Amino acid sequence: MLIALTGGIGSGKSTVARRWVALGGTEIDADVLARQVVEPGTNGLAEVVRAFGNEILNEDKTLSRSQLARIVFGSPEKRTALQGILHPLIQARAQKLISTTEGVIIYTIPLLVETNSPLVFDRIVTISAPEAVRTERLMKDRGMTADEVQLRIGAQATDVERESSADTVIRSDCTLADLQSRADAVFASFEN
Repeated sequence: MLIALTGGIGSGKSTVARRWVALGGTEIDADVLARQVVEPGTNGLAEVVRAFGNEILNEDKTLSRSQLARIVFGSPEKRTALQGILHPLIQARAQKLISTTEGVIIYTIPLLVETNSPLVFDRIVTISAPEAVRTERLMKDRGMTADEVQLRIGAQATDVERESSADTVIRSDCTLADLQSRADAVFASFEN
């Protein structure tokens, strides 16, 4: 069974994914795949450097994600160009992993709505929390500034857009125990 787990930055996707893995699911995380496709020596990194220049590289020739973020989150055109390079590579890697995995597969994909993923999901679950809650989490947990948070949130689909494509919505503006309980109930429904 292939489950898409989506939600905006700071919504609680990682918490739900960890809970579902503890319950027996296998997670494939699009963010992890996004880092893998731009590791040193990959075609992905070479294409990104061609598009954005050597200034996006650290001294050790690894990708400076913070420098790339500064470039693309300020420009919808540049963000679209980056996505055009990375999304096909991420999707190909995801399809390969999914084809060799059994059981309940949780594909954590923050940009499900934005990427028009070609994968066929048995269920789509979105995690939602008010923007103010997400902003507070990101500033506290990731040390982001309010401006950085707004750029990231503004670059993603809205909760309404994600919820309209979802089979199930889990509200995460609650205690950790409540979120885990909600996640448990949804995971149990996968077996039906």
